[in-house]
Amino acid sequence: MIELPKLFVILYGGLFAITNPVGAVPVFLSVTHDLSWSERREIATKTALTVVVTLVTFALIGEWIFKFFGSSVDAFAIAGGILLFKMAMEMLSGKLSSVKISREETEEFDEEAVTLEEVAIIPLAIPLISGPGAITTVMLYMAKSASLSDKMVVLLTIITIGFTVWLVLCSANAIKNRLGRVGIKVMTRMMGLILTSMAVQMIINGIKGAFGI
Repeated sequence: MIELPKLFVILYGGLFAITNPVGAVPVFLSVTHDLSWSERREIATKTALTVVVTLVTFALIGEWIFKFFGSSVDAFAIAGGILLFKMAMEMLSGKLSSVKISREETEEFDEEAVTLEEVAIIPLAIPLISGPGAITTVMLYMAKSASLSDKMVVLLTIITIGFTVWLVLCSANAIKNRLGRVGIKVMTRMMGLILTSMAVQMIINGIKGAFGI
């Protein structure tokens, strides 16, 4: 069993790379460009809460999803690893993953008048931040957690990621001014590199489990 602090660090690092809240800063600013700071903070709060609720929900019901569809954890790990690898390759090129959000979606939300709740939930929380990659990861970690303490660490990590998302979005202007577009792309590539190693390891673990290696 992985030590609890080590499990927290590994999962937090992985989720931070997958959710990539810093990479979401340009999209956040583009859909909130005409709002006041208090309104932006409100959207950041609702986005972070939606991320936490989404990931916690899938982490808790993941086991039943596996049983319902007759899928094993190892098969899901292989499929999830392939999905994360695709995301990582796109992040290494300095782009937001198309697995999470498409250009058409961002343009649609730039043009339409939407409520604060709609902007916070879609596209910011889902699928931009808590997309398929993050959902897959928390489901797998929860399924592989043998003890209650391990499961509590997974849930604590999700809450910590939500708080991190809130901090980053509330500091969106400062981050953009400090890093600039080039800096954000560089950080996105760094997250992509971390995500690549996670994806490969996830696939290896899935293959080992499936074939009893």
